[in-house]
This record gives sequence, C-alpha cells and structure tokens, in this order.
Amino acid sequence: MKVLILVTNQNKYLKHNIPTGLWLSELTHMYEGCIKNNIQVIIASPKGGETPIDPESLKAFVLDSLTKKYCNDITFLELLKNTIPLAQVSEKDFDAIYLTGGHGTMYDFVGNETLNNLIKLFYENNKIVSAVCHGVCGLIGVKLSNGEYLIDGKNITGYSWFEEILARRKKQVPFNLEQVLKEKKANYKKGFVPLASFVITDRNLITGQNPFSSKKLAETVIEKLTK
Repeated sequence: MKVLILVTNQNKYLKHNIPTGLWLSELTHMYEGCIKNNIQVIIASPKGGETPIDPESLKAFVLDSLTKKYCNDITFLELLKNTIPLAQVSEKDFDAIYLTGGHGTMYDFVGNETLNNLIKLFYENNKIVSAVCHGVCGLIGVKLSNGEYLIDGKNITGYSWFEEILARRKKQVPFNLEQVLKEKKANYKKGFVPLASFVITDRNLITGQNPFSSKKLAETVIEKLTK
C-alpha cells in the first residue's frame, strides 16, 4: 500500500504580511498511522521542495503530543524540506491521496490543473481521495470525465466559516470555503460543535472538517485501505 500526501508551498497570505503554511497536525496523524500500518508514504507539494509550517499550528494549546514528537524528529523534518514536485508523481503508483490543510492550500491547491487531473484519476479509478480542513479546497475545481464537478452532490465537509471567524482569519483568507463548496453544489455538512472532530465518508471520498478531525480521518482512510 502507498499513500500520496500533498502539502502546500505557500508561506503567507498574499494580501497580508502574515505567515501561514501547512497545519502540522494534519500531516502527522496520517503519516504516523501509515507508518504504523506498514503503508508507504510519499510527501509531495505543488512546486516540490520545502513546505512552510504555519506557526499557529505549533502553539501549545493546539500542539498535541504526537505532533510535538514529530517537531523533534530530524528525519521527518528533513522530508518537509525536500517534498517531491507534484508533476513528478503518478496516480498509478498510489492507492490513496490525502490533501493536508493549512491556509496556504487556499492559494496553491486551488486552480492547480495538475492536482485537479491527479485527483480525477484517483477518484475515477476508485482509489481513496481524502482531504482535511482547508485541504478540501483542492477538490473545488476537480472535474470528472463526464464534465461534472467531483464534489457536485457529494456529502462533504471542510473548515466552516464560523471556525474561520473563531481563528480570526476571515479578513485574511482569499475566499469562504464553506460558501464555495455550497456554490459548487456539494452537500456540505459540519459538526454541531465547532473545532471538534467531524469526518464524512461518501464512497471513496473522505473529508474532515478541521485540524481536530485529522486523527479520525487518518483512522478512516487506513481502515478502508487495509480491510
């Protein structure tokens, strides 16, 4: 088994001098779960090379013990400095794709035709397509071979606008993810309690609402891969 994990290269909000990047726990839980289950992992990004880590994701009140462990793992951190360019990967080599989040993804996942085509191939070949939090924005522009958008009519979740307000990022983000998902005719759902774990599965499409959904999403993907 082999999983392709996609991370961002974007290190700041384009109209604001505020750093952003990968939300680290959204990577570590999937990475750890795969390693423990002998599933090979490749970490790629739109441009390749380094993925910046959002400093907000390293603050004590959101930094869980697993992610804290990886903050001191030199081998792991080296992987984040040397991600593979997305153009160099093929769907044929993998069993699942996982889109991590962080606000950086709102810039380099959206409108990325290489990514759109890759996700289409995963989905149409009945392989797992999964995404968490802002990583879900990478699904927005994916069109299937029949011309329909992948998310059209699908049960899906992603970072809610209320959570964006709680994070004090409503003025910085380039768009309202919840609104766009609804405009694209996705059957958007969110948990009753904001910033709590919430994961939705719609056939081979698996999405998580926020960073706190990362562990459950990883467990869901790995269970589907290994059963």
